[in-house]
Amino acid sequence: MLSWLPASSSAARNDTQVIVIGGDYDYPPYEFLNDQGEPDGYNVELAHAIADVMGIRVRIELGEWDKMRDALLDGRIDALEGISISPQREQRFSFAPPHAIIHQSIFARKGAPDIDTIEELRGKEVIVQKGGVMDDYLHTHNIGAFIIPVATHSGALRMLASGKGDYALVANVPALYLSKQLGLSNIVQVARPFQAQQYGFAVRKGNEEMLAVFSEGLAILKNTGRQQEIYNRWLGPLEAPGIAWKRWGQGAAIISCVLLLILGGTVIWNRMLRRQVDKRSAELRQHQQQLIQADKLKSLGVLVSGVAHEINNPSALLLLNIPILRDAWQDAEELLEQHYAEHGDYLLAGLPYSRMRDEIPLLLKNMADSAERIKRIVDDLKDFARLDPQQLQPVDINTMVATAIRLADTTLRRSTQAFEVQYEPYLPAIQGSEQRLEQVVINLILNACQALTDRSQAVKVSTRLAEDSQQVQVWIEDQGRGIAAEHLPQLTDPFFTTKREQGGTGLGLSVSSGIVQAHGGSLSFTSTPGQGTQVCLSLPIPTHATEAAA
Repeated sequence: MLSWLPASSSAARNDTQVIVIGGDYDYPPYEFLNDQGEPDGYNVELAHAIADVMGIRVRIELGEWDKMRDALLDGRIDALEGISISPQREQRFSFAPPHAIIHQSIFARKGAPDIDTIEELRGKEVIVQKGGVMDDYLHTHNIGAFIIPVATHSGALRMLASGKGDYALVANVPALYLSKQLGLSNIVQVARPFQAQQYGFAVRKGNEEMLAVFSEGLAILKNTGRQQEIYNRWLGPLEAPGIAWKRWGQGAAIISCVLLLILGGTVIWNRMLRRQVDKRSAELRQHQQQLIQADKLKSLGVLVSGVAHEINNPSALLLLNIPILRDAWQDAEELLEQHYAEHGDYLLAGLPYSRMRDEIPLLLKNMADSAERIKRIVDDLKDFARLDPQQLQPVDINTMVATAIRLADTTLRRSTQAFEVQYEPYLPAIQGSEQRLEQVVINLILNACQALTDRSQAVKVSTRLAEDSQQVQVWIEDQGRGIAAEHLPQLTDPFFTTKREQGGTGLGLSVSSGIVQAHGGSLSFTSTPGQGTQVCLSLPIPTHATEAAA
């Protein structure tokens, strides 16, 4: 197969080479052949998106799952775009960070008894996908079931519906999708979804350079929100089954209380620190501000790391289940309307149905919007508190800025018709994390776009060498509404924002400032209300680079 591996610099990549990515031809909505016989689905779109941001060429080949898995092992393809991660598979494959979570389900014909655990399949005829993760699991754990392997999930469900086998052990979302698509009305789930498994790209063991391409591309898509857009488009309406209304309400209330405690405690604590600082003498003020900020970041990091995971879990359940509740309401609405027409108004949840039929869709929409906002806030908090060290590498500032502009291209085109970029040639490289610095520049560009009030107003990005020749600089300038002078010193404070009514959390510039400080650099802001804002990102040049330039 291909011996080529892409270099870290996009300019060094050989565009004539193609990475061949394999997958299952019948595993919707993740990957499948559409009506035109072409590869389609969440995994396929994600693979092409990674190819776009990494500047590589890929070809998607879909076939029977066990054959595609063997094709990767013997080198006939370069990667799999979606495979569940397990300890057994980690001995033969190397995995990129997961891009989805796959749950398994047990299906049976209507009338079959419910099952609580997978061990209850002992002695039963169980249909599984050949070479799939549950095929591996049943063999590895010696469950004692009589295994009937088939090539595809749809084949497993059809066989079960036709009267063969006792149960089908299949992935939850594809099974729900296929059973509805195929009209298999005589089979049902008989157990809650279980065996949550991480799911993502894989390469042959030892092919770490190829793995790095997918890992880096996926990280860029996650940071820009593009991966979440692709995920929502394909999987939003089909995720795990709903939970009871009372449990949903309790979960939402707990999440809201925790967030209010975090935010309220942080605000109160911040005010107390301000009062203490105001009492200090003027000559010690700057030093005290630095100490307070360091202590605040440390404490907030400990607080956030302790609750972020617990908040994310119920928030994810809300995002997965609200669309199903919405579908349930739509399915039931016809019956409710018929009852209303025949018997007149009646109470639903203690309120007249004539009112609730208008209120419930709005309530569901508000719930979905609020859960998504909770997720965004928690993600921002996790980024703000992240203390993991980044491996420092030489970073070409012009290349990094060009990548950031390309990732923000859609927003730039939508916001202004007067965008300009200028690169100063022959800038020395700095030491840092290119991905994290891209995140800073993207955030600054998006802020500039949001400040514009008219598409005729301009945004300009430029790179240059500082006057002292000890730093390289990235300037982002806009002709937007500007910032009041009294707000400039607070721009990088956690939770400070002038865009609260537009959904701002006040964490974007805090995260960016932390990244820049970790690189030994600085952010400075100048602004004139009504005329625009200028932001300067300064990063130090390594000592050996400045000595060589001299």
